[in-house]
Amino acid sequence: MGRLFFIITFSLFSFIKGYCYDFSSIDNLINNSISQKYFPGAQLIIGSSKEIFYEKYYGHYTYDSDADNISSASLYDIASVTKAAATTSAIMKLYEEGKIKLDDKVSDYLPDFAANKKGNITILNLLVHNSGLKAWVPFYKTCTCKDDIIKYICDISLEYKTGSKFIYSDLNFIILGVIVEKISGVSLNDYCKESIFKPLGMEHTTFLPSDDLKKFTVPTEYDSNWRKRQLNGEVHDEAASLMGGVSGNAGLFSNARELFTLTRMLANNGKYYNPFTRGLKEERMFSESTVKLFTQKYDCSAYDNTRALGWDTKQPPVGSYRSQCGELISENCFGHTGYTGTSIWYDRDRDIIIIFLTNRVYPSRDNNGIKETRPELHNLIIKTLSNK
Repeated sequence: MGRLFFIITFSLFSFIKGYCYDFSSIDNLINNSISQKYFPGAQLIIGSSKEIFYEKYYGHYTYDSDADNISSASLYDIASVTKAAATTSAIMKLYEEGKIKLDDKVSDYLPDFAANKKGNITILNLLVHNSGLKAWVPFYKTCTCKDDIIKYICDISLEYKTGSKFIYSDLNFIILGVIVEKISGVSLNDYCKESIFKPLGMEHTTFLPSDDLKKFTVPTEYDSNWRKRQLNGEVHDEAASLMGGVSGNAGLFSNARELFTLTRMLANNGKYYNPFTRGLKEERMFSESTVKLFTQKYDCSAYDNTRALGWDTKQPPVGSYRSQCGELISENCFGHTGYTGTSIWYDRDRDIIIIFLTNRVYPSRDNNGIKETRPELHNLIIKTLSNK
C-alpha cells in the first residue's frame, strides 16, 4: 500500500509540474528522428531531484508495421550505461563500507594482473580511464569464455604510461566488475540486485533478463559478424556476451523509470524514499561525500581530465563530434552514454535529470543519426525548462 501511494502521489505531482511547460519541440525532434530511422522508438523522462516533469514513450520496438508500441515496461540494453549504473554503484557501495580503497592496487585482488608492468594500476586508474590499458579488444576473435578474457587482460602490456592521459576503455570496467565479484563473493548481477536495485525498487533492472522479462526487451542488432542472429534479450556487446552476459562494461537491461530512480537518488546526495515501507520513509544508500567524490570531475595532475569516477561529465566537442549531453547543459553535470543509444544526464546547477533510451543499433550499428539527435534533445530540454 505504501509503495502504491508513493507511485500515485509521485505521478500526480509530475503531471502538475509538467503541465507548466511546452514539450512539443522535444516530441517533434524525437518523432522526426524515428521517421528518419535513427531509431525505432524511445523512452524519455525529464525530471529533477524531487519529481518527474515529463514522461513519454515514442515509436515501436522495430520498424515493422505490426511491432509493439514502446511503453514504460519496455526494457532496453543500456550498454555502457552499465558502467555507471551498475559497476560504479557497486564500487561506491564497497567503498562506503570500507571494503575497497581507491588507491588499492588491482593486483591486490587479481595477482596475475601485475604482469608486464601493470602492478601499479589502482582502482582509481580504472575508474577514470587512465590505467594504460587498451581502449578495446575484439575478444570474440580469440577468446571463448570469461576466464579467457580475464587472462588476456592480465597478460597484456600497457598501451601508455599509467596516469598520463585518458583513454576510455572497456577493459577497465571488465576488471572492475571482476573485482566486485572477488570482494563480494557473488556475481556482479546478484550484488547489484541486492545492494543497489532492490532497495531502490528497481525490480526490472537486471543482467540476463528472465524469459518473463524478455517479453519486454527491445531488440538491438542483427549480429551478422559473430553470433549470426537477431539479438533480443541478450547483451549486444561482444565482450559482455563472452563474460556470460554479466560484465562490468555492459550487459544491464533497464527502463527509463528505474534509471530515473537511481539518478534521483544520486541527485539527492545518496538519499531515497523506500518504496516498500508505509508512508515515505527516507533512507540513505550513500553518504553525501561518496556521491560528491564519484560524480564530480577528478583532478589529474598529468593532464586536463574531464571524467568523474565511473561517470562522465560534459565533454568538449572533438572535431565535428558534439558533446552528447549538448552545449547548454552546465559544466556541473554528470552522466553516461551507451553504444546502443542510451543515456543518463544530470545537470546539478539546474537540477535537471534526463533519461533517454533508444535502440539505435536496430537493425544495424551503422546508423549514427543519434549523434545529432541526442545533443539537440538535451539543448531543447534545457531551453524548454528555462523558458516556460
